[in-house]
Amino acid sequence: MRVIAGTARSMPLRTVKGLDVRPTTDRTKETLFNILMPWIPGCRFLDLYAGSGSIGIEALSRGCAHCTFIEKTRAHQNLILENLDFTHLSDNARLIRGDVNAVLPRLESEEPFDVIFMDPPFDHQLEKTTLELLAHSSLPAEDGLIVVEASPRTDFSYLEELGYEIFKERRYGQSQHIFLKRMR
Repeated sequence: MRVIAGTARSMPLRTVKGLDVRPTTDRTKETLFNILMPWIPGCRFLDLYAGSGSIGIEALSRGCAHCTFIEKTRAHQNLILENLDFTHLSDNARLIRGDVNAVLPRLESEEPFDVIFMDPPFDHQLEKTTLELLAHSSLPAEDGLIVVEASPRTDFSYLEELGYEIFKERRYGQSQHIFLKRMR
């Protein structure tokens, strides 16, 4: 796994090995950021269920102003810090240690995020709980984008009732990205 583009281009990133880890492939990450590029320069980025931090680090490398990473697993927290240090992107980053759904309400007083990316463990409906919290918060910027990485089996039939519309969808074998905006 590596940084695809920007100031840290081609730098390798470390990840935790194991069956419960699904790092986003370089090809998938490249497709994701081709779609996200209009939002990235100068944006505030929130990386939820951050894992190794590769998505937030890619955003920083491509010119996002600030990235906040939220991760509860200690091994992943350490990896995020190591990867940020290795890529020299720590100055514009912050790691919050804890469960995403417990941390989000504590961020309410902060400036909104232009892009919110989440990659929760698949098939546990964590994305639904997180999207419910975000729907009733000031964390997404008015014209912001929320991206959910999920299993293709994930049911998103509840999105409209939470006030979201699907802006775009991309499927890649064992995963998909759902790009959401708030309805006006």
